[in-house]
Amino acid sequence: MNDTATASLGIPRPALAKWLPRAEAVAIPLAALICGLVVFSLFLLTQGKSPIEFYALIYKAGFSTAFSWQNTLSRVAPLLFAGLCVALPARLGLVVIGGEGAIALGGLAAAVLGASMAGASPLIGLPIMFAGAALVGGAWIGAVGWLRIRRGVNETIASLLMAYIAIALMNHLVEGPFRDPASLNKPSTAPLTDALRVGDMPIGVEVHWGFAFGVLACVISWLLMDRTTLGFAARIAGDNIRAAQVQGLPVGKLVIGFTALGGAFAGLAGFFEVTAIHGAANASLVAGYGYTGILVAFLARHNPLAIIPVATLLAGFEASSGLIQRRMDLPDATILVMEGIVFVVILLSETLYGRLPVFNPRFWETRA
Repeated sequence: MNDTATASLGIPRPALAKWLPRAEAVAIPLAALICGLVVFSLFLLTQGKSPIEFYALIYKAGFSTAFSWQNTLSRVAPLLFAGLCVALPARLGLVVIGGEGAIALGGLAAAVLGASMAGASPLIGLPIMFAGAALVGGAWIGAVGWLRIRRGVNETIASLLMAYIAIALMNHLVEGPFRDPASLNKPSTAPLTDALRVGDMPIGVEVHWGFAFGVLACVISWLLMDRTTLGFAARIAGDNIRAAQVQGLPVGKLVIGFTALGGAFAGLAGFFEVTAIHGAANASLVAGYGYTGILVAFLARHNPLAIIPVATLLAGFEASSGLIQRRMDLPDATILVMEGIVFVVILLSETLYGRLPVFNPRFWETRA
């Protein structure tokens, strides 16, 4: 056997070793997504509904026109940040699913800070609100990493419980100490002034700046994880924490730091929801973006760059829920059922990595 090339394909062995794992990381999630949609189609048939009509309405509402793209992209920003909240700790082997709580508290922090600076210049007020939301979200999820390292508490359970605590805390503060007396039917904080609101990007459709910041956050996170020694150390800790400790890597600091960074991104999702969408903190902050972010991260294989197209796809799904409800007489939660089925299939597909011979270079070498 030629040690430098596979005669059957004419591709150098190093190239196969490099690209086959990357192809596996794309092919398996894509196949899982398709299988999940097929299973959901069977569910629709049991309800007497047409899967073809269902997916056609998703395309029409989410991707067919400029207005559809506007509706989709306006929902992408929180999914980008929520996906990073899951993906960054996951590179260290942690499953953190409490981003919803960090979004709620980050939005509350931004709203309270903004209300206290009603007359401030946006050059001062917005950066303070931005930093406040990131700090609160980072501290909340960073505490999950601290509990994992210092007390051995399972991060999945801790983050989920802390999400419920955060939502309850946000509701208490909005309905109590920080409530605007003028908000009668829907308790809210005092509304932000126009100067402290985030506007739309000049791209021809009404999409706020949170989308651009979300994409930038994904790019920066990819550079951090894949192009720096800090990211390399985090990946080593994620692959084998004992080996990382033997090598003298600061595993505790890495865990707390990356969980805090993920939480900071989730807090920024709350910041943009308040400053660009709602104008105040209220129950609308708890919209499920943190939980959808779990699906985004797993479907993207925790790759920050892959989070961008995956979040866009799922945002298009969610943008179509209203049209599907009207046209097909299906509950608004139907999209959530579809996402749940896809998520289960993706979890099942995790067992396939490293087991499919077609993604093993030796499989092709034996056919030389």
